[in-house]
Amino acid sequence: MPDPVEQKINELTQQLIRTKQERDQLNQEAKKCAEKRNEYHEQIKQLHTEARKLREKRDETNLQVQILKAAREKAKAQRKEKHEQIVKLRERMKPLSERKPQARLDDLEKKIQNLEWKIQTSSLSIQDEKILVEQVKMLETQRATHKQLRDLKDRLLELQTEAKALGTQAKLKHDELSQLANQSQDFHKQLVEILSRTVTLRQNADETHRKYMEFRQEADKVHERYVETQRQIKSLKEELHKKEKQQYAEKEQMLRDEATAKAREKMKRGEKLTWDEFKLVTADEETTEH
Repeated sequence: MPDPVEQKINELTQQLIRTKQERDQLNQEAKKCAEKRNEYHEQIKQLHTEARKLREKRDETNLQVQILKAAREKAKAQRKEKHEQIVKLRERMKPLSERKPQARLDDLEKKIQNLEWKIQTSSLSIQDEKILVEQVKMLETQRATHKQLRDLKDRLLELQTEAKALGTQAKLKHDELSQLANQSQDFHKQLVEILSRTVTLRQNADETHRKYMEFRQEADKVHERYVETQRQIKSLKEELHKKEKQQYAEKEQMLRDEATAKAREKMKRGEKLTWDEFKLVTADEETTEH
């Protein structure tokens, strides 16, 4: 019949093997969770870097948009100012246009030159000369109107050209800032998507870490059972060793007693004892005396 202690040691040993397998399996699952969690953290780190770069691009683009808006508004304000100047200039030109002589400027120039030449070279009476001088003054007034109207038309054309250029500039700035604004919106959209992915990854990382902790805690509990089983096996082995030692001592004592008894029988028969038999009898007698 097998020894109960040995049988218990065998059972605990099998239990120890199963517990170790269970603990190792839990630690392996925890390791997988830790690796997956770290992968999520690395992806989050990369997304944070990507988000930072996108945020910088978006902010830089927004700054350019603001600069372009300011330039556009400035061009529009200058264009408005030019239009106001054009309106005022046309108001000034209106009465001059109404007084504009029928004769062309070149014809007026020639008439004035001819009259001045006639005044300077002809012998005229005071009355005739006065008439010619008055004609020259009248023609000079007409010529001055012509020149003033011509200068105003030139200025009007200049203002219209400037206003058109400013309008074109404002449109170009608007088109450019619209393009940049769309680009900024695209950056922002990508940023929102990255942040959304980051939230999902963070949730996955937290959930994986939770599982990791569960596996670790369960593995620790199983390890405690493993250590306890080891302790029980060690205790039983010590008990078994003590028992075996005691059994060995008892068996040895029994053999010694048998040998001593045989030696005494030989002494009674007067037979010669061996040295070992003599020592046994002597030792037994000393023990009996004590």
